[in-house]
Amino acid sequence: MSRQGFSYTDASLREIAQNLLDHARAGGATATEVDVSEGFGQSVTVRRGEVETIEYNRDKGIGVTVYVGQRRGYASSSDLSPDAMRATVDAALSIARFTAEDDCAGLPDASLMASEFRDLDLFHPWDLPVEGAIDLATRCEDAAFAVSSGIRNSEGASVSAQQSQFISANSLGFMAGYASTRQYVSCSVIAGEGDAMQREDWYASRRSATELPAPEAIGDYAARRALARLGARRVKTTRVPVLFEAPLAIGLLGHFVQAASGGALYRKSTFLLDSLGKQIFSPQVRISERPHIPRAMGSGMFDDDGVATVDREVVEGGVLGGYFLSTYSARKLGMQTTGNAGGSHNLILHSGSRSLADMIGSIKRGLLVTELLGHGVNYVTGDYSRGAAGYWIENGEIAYPVQEITIAGNLRDMFMGIKEIGADALIRGSKQSGSILIDRMRIAGA
Repeated sequence: MSRQGFSYTDASLREIAQNLLDHARAGGATATEVDVSEGFGQSVTVRRGEVETIEYNRDKGIGVTVYVGQRRGYASSSDLSPDAMRATVDAALSIARFTAEDDCAGLPDASLMASEFRDLDLFHPWDLPVEGAIDLATRCEDAAFAVSSGIRNSEGASVSAQQSQFISANSLGFMAGYASTRQYVSCSVIAGEGDAMQREDWYASRRSATELPAPEAIGDYAARRALARLGARRVKTTRVPVLFEAPLAIGLLGHFVQAASGGALYRKSTFLLDSLGKQIFSPQVRISERPHIPRAMGSGMFDDDGVATVDREVVEGGVLGGYFLSTYSARKLGMQTTGNAGGSHNLILHSGSRSLADMIGSIKRGLLVTELLGHGVNYVTGDYSRGAAGYWIENGEIAYPVQEITIAGNLRDMFMGIKEIGADALIRGSKQSGSILIDRMRIAGA
């Protein structure tokens, strides 16, 4: 597919990468890896029927990592003129000569480098003039206000279209890259007035604009979520089952990735230390990594080290089958990289068969959480404490909205206490999950 709109061709990015590698070698580097990237796009926000912002972005840059023996140096620049690029390489070389040796520093083993570069269909430019973006954002916000007169204000509806491309290369002979797109529509509105106001939002992001929901659907859903929270109150302190709505369940999946990442493991700053091959989730939990799904946000044939990505089962039957390791963190741990330099790739928490409504119906007394506040997660101990809002459940039905409460537990217990994963699978970024029901957590309220 044509890469119109970029300032550089794929061939010119490759030439830049090769020139950087050549200059580093001539300067005394024993190994080098480089990244050359470019991106551009536009974002529009409409608030209360008026255009609030129109933003255009265009960025480019290089990143150079050099190794002089076991000494590492890194430098970057947004200036791609020949003199600036040579100066960037020289700066990385200078840094390397003054750093301490690190036995784990260096490029990946050559046998692990990606050699297959299948097209994952990640590039779908959106021919969207600014007038068209304004129209979409206006329709999105108008749909929210049309739901009810109870929608009294708006924080705006936004439409964004972004394109990027990059080349990664190293002195082992690896050189590859691709172009990708990210299209986005969001809406945030306020229901009620005075002390009774409630804010809610919704958004969707896809590689291709053809796969985005209608802007009216996003605005409508954001409004209905805000209206449903009117009349929220606190509940008394108790211990009950807690149902995490799918967007928040994805956050729990993110906590798992952080705790099982190589950096946390070799620093011994995670409660999942020495957990490989052990039961860390309830038996029905299965988590897969699928890096090669066409059009997916987390897809890629290689990681940030250039290592080939592979399908794998990270958790089966609740048992941890693999960490998330880069080349460096794997060496620190005496293990092999899992191709996760830069993060996870399309991590899927497999769903059960029941809908969110069915899961609510199974709860005699409990809490559906739809919003979390604060960052009360201690990865060393697993302690978890977050401000929350959502809905109180009585006898299998939503009784009333709740706010100004805190939910608390420990991630180790929460993972083991997962009773069910809903069929309402949602994809956000590189992760997918349905709603998660945890058997019991402490609710601190009135």
